[in-house]
Amino acid sequence: METQVSRFSILMFPWLAHGHIFPFLELAKAILHRKNLHIYLCSTSINFDSINKHALHGSIELVEIHLEPSQDLPPDHLTTKNLPPSLMPSLLKAFQTSYTSFSDIISTLKPDLVLYDYFQPWSAKIAASQGIPAVHFSIYGATAYSLVHHKQTFGEAEVPFPGIKFEGHKLQEICDVLASLCSIIHDLDDQDFLFGNIKQSCDLVLMKTSRGVEGKYIDYLSTLSGKKIVPVGPLITHTTQNNQEQSYIIEWLSKKSQHSTVFISFGSEYFLSKSEIEEIAKGLELCNANFIWIIRFPLGATVSLDEVLPEGFLERAGERGLVVTGWAPQADILGHQNLGCFVSHCGWSSCMESMYFGVAVVAMPMKIDQPMNARMLVEAGSCVEVSRSEDGVFKGEDIGEAIRKVVEEEGGEELRRRARGLSERLKREEGQVMDEAAEQLWQLCLKKQTTRC
Repeated sequence: METQVSRFSILMFPWLAHGHIFPFLELAKAILHRKNLHIYLCSTSINFDSINKHALHGSIELVEIHLEPSQDLPPDHLTTKNLPPSLMPSLLKAFQTSYTSFSDIISTLKPDLVLYDYFQPWSAKIAASQGIPAVHFSIYGATAYSLVHHKQTFGEAEVPFPGIKFEGHKLQEICDVLASLCSIIHDLDDQDFLFGNIKQSCDLVLMKTSRGVEGKYIDYLSTLSGKKIVPVGPLITHTTQNNQEQSYIIEWLSKKSQHSTVFISFGSEYFLSKSEIEEIAKGLELCNANFIWIIRFPLGATVSLDEVLPEGFLERAGERGLVVTGWAPQADILGHQNLGCFVSHCGWSSCMESMYFGVAVVAMPMKIDQPMNARMLVEAGSCVEVSRSEDGVFKGEDIGEAIRKVVEEEGGEELRRRARGLSERLKREEGQVMDEAAEQLWQLCLKKQTTRC
């Protein structure tokens, strides 16, 4: 049992992406509501301003990790936010040079537990060498993990989930991409490109998910990996600041009718090409839905909306559409009653937010885990996936047809009903799963007092 004098410290070490940092931050806040802890959050200093905007708890302390200098990456590029895609491998490679800095941090802080992310399984080895237990926290879902683990373990054997249909070569393509990324990771065996993290994890693995939406995939991953998979819920980041610059978006949405508006966003790390933007614009012109469309450009890009949007698109859209560059309050938008669907790349955080707020999804998955996440939502009945043409691209006609199915046709109400069901499951379990996760971590800290992991 927790005592009055017991206070442990946990060092959290996420990858340098906001989509990874903020789930760690939300996990930290949730644990601190339940246990007497001090939490260190480790990242590059360029990320500190963004983290501080999310109302840091007094028991969360930021710790700077140092990467060796790189000619390819100026200091303002030591984050994935707005990073040009061509520099992503360079950042991942540079991140591996933080090995020594992280070892020094461990030696100085002497935490009772380390929580580490996907791209640094070596951090678990460093912790273990100093007698500190380390637990992998996955910000990805159990569906993607279990499908790729199945592929790596059983090759061409059929996946035991008939609701998730993937041609063998498609799943192999995803595995190949992951293997290519992980070939950069320091001290990682070629055969452990995905599961080195799970193998290094002490006793259990935390996962940003819920049994109510991924129960069978959690169980299958646990069987394949031999580890206890502990879900921590959706970890939604709610807007805490009154951002006047973006308040007009919600004001605009509030003037529309219920379920009439489409929200289009592809996350903070995927930048649409000009041709992709043109096809989405065509799709929006082929349907009658209102829309909020977030378009982002890489850091340093000098491209304007007029250069990438079809000529006259904004004028033709008029009051029906709002195109935004930069940040937008995604959680507030998804939680608004006037939203009809979410056109998404199906990054896992976006999937969890769509389920949490009960929003139907039009899926346009782009890379890595996103196709598997999209299929999980289709299986759950809350999603329509846009079909690809023979040359593998999304066409405006198909995008428009998918939006009409969800927003304008009668079947859309059934999709929204199923989406609301997923929301109820997530919210019903939210507190319970976090209670269990916090207790599991607390017990690991207690265990450290008497033995090494």
